[in-house]
Amino acid sequence: MAIINALQIVSVTDPGRVRGHNEDCVESRPEIGVVVLADGMGGYNAGEVASGMATSLIAAGLANGWTKPLLKGKNREQATAYSQQLLKEEVAKANHAIFEASQKDPQCAGMGTTLVACLFYDNFLTVGHIGDSRLYRMRNDALEQVTRDHSLLQEQIDSGLISKEDARSSHNKNLVTRAVGIDPEVETEVGSYEVLEGDIYLLCSDGLNDMIEDEEIQMTLIALRSNLDLTAQQLVQAANDAGGRDNISVMLIKVVGGFGVERGFWARVKSWF
Repeated sequence: MAIINALQIVSVTDPGRVRGHNEDCVESRPEIGVVVLADGMGGYNAGEVASGMATSLIAAGLANGWTKPLLKGKNREQATAYSQQLLKEEVAKANHAIFEASQKDPQCAGMGTTLVACLFYDNFLTVGHIGDSRLYRMRNDALEQVTRDHSLLQEQIDSGLISKEDARSSHNKNLVTRAVGIDPEVETEVGSYEVLEGDIYLLCSDGLNDMIEDEEIQMTLIALRSNLDLTAQQLVQAANDAGGRDNISVMLIKVVGGFGVERGFWARVKSWF
């Protein structure tokens, strides 16, 4: 099945109930299976600039680099390696552009953004992330956080200084240890995973998971998964009902069919017609 038909993609972004403007940004390219979410930070409106630059530059870069001619002849393993390489390269380019803009414009000084970006292909996905925007996967009604936050709080949890339960009320929630555009270079954490029909993937800014527990996210996905638009709206509403202290962005990707790539003799025959 063509990737555009195999994935149902829905996105919602909302300023929340406290912030005066929205510094989150989302972008999708359904024709190549790309989704990108960024949560900006910085001075007056600068976070908005950083997240907008990150999503547009990375989406465009992936579209230019993930084409049939460039993928031709690559087996699944080679395509997976290439997806990871390309994602790292495009994030590096976006990081450089954002950093340079922050150096040249005093109003943008210190701006940066968290990031989570996914590329779906041949029944796998490659995800790259920086900061505390997250990717979750729900499979067979079980919700799993795929990415691990680059944050001071996560480091404290990992070292045993604080429990996950106490972390919910910590004042260090929003202190990220890695962000796009803050430094001349940044390390993107990437990974590739098998995708199954029926999976639902959730990209979100911390305005969602800081406001509602993972258990509530899971219950909402289970209860409303037949209507992806309503699911996304309900997640945002739940975060606002809980206080809406930050911008809230949600991207949902439901896998409605397989999207394996045909190779070999019959694939060559089909390419003639």
